Amino acid sequence: MSIQEDNLDDVISSLIDVDEEEETGTASSGIDPFQKDELTGAPVVLTERAARQIEKIKQEEGLESNLYLRVAVDGGGCSGLSYKLGLDHRTDEDKVFESHGVEIIVAPKHLMYLEGMHIDYPDGLDARGFTFDNPNATENCGCGTSFAI
Repeated sequence: MSIQEDNLDDVISSLIDVDEEEETGTASSGIDPFQKDELTGAPVVLTERAARQIEKIKQEEGLESNLYLRVAVDGGGCSGLSYKLGLDHRTDEDKVFESHGVEIIVAPKHLMYLEGMHIDYPDGLDARGFTFDNPNATENCGCGTSFAI
C-alpha cells in the first residue's frame, strides 16, 4: 500500500470518527456508518466529450497505449474529499469499466465514493475542464472538484 493510500484511509477514518463522536457522544465502534451494505457496481461513466479529451491527451503527450484512466478520491478540498484523475497502469485489484472506448480503473476501496459517477468535459466559453456528477455526494464544493458523503 502506498503512502498516498495510507493517507486517504487515515483522512476518511478521521472524518468518520469525528462524525460518530459528534452524533453519539461516544468513540467509534469500528463500524463505518457511511459504508454501503452493498455496492451496485454501477460504472464510472465518461461523456463522449470527456472520452475524446482523454484520447487527445494520450495522443498529444505520446503516452503508452496500455495506460488506463484512473479515477480516485483523495483527502482534502473544501468539502473533505477531492476527485483525482490520471493515467496509470492497472493493478490486479482494480475494477475496470469501459466508456466510449476509454478503459477506466477504480480501486475497490474508492468505488463506494465513485460508483455511478459521470465525468464530462465541457469546452465552452463559460466552462472548461473535467466536471463530476457524483450521485454519492451529499455536498459539493463550488469549484466542482471537492465533495462530501
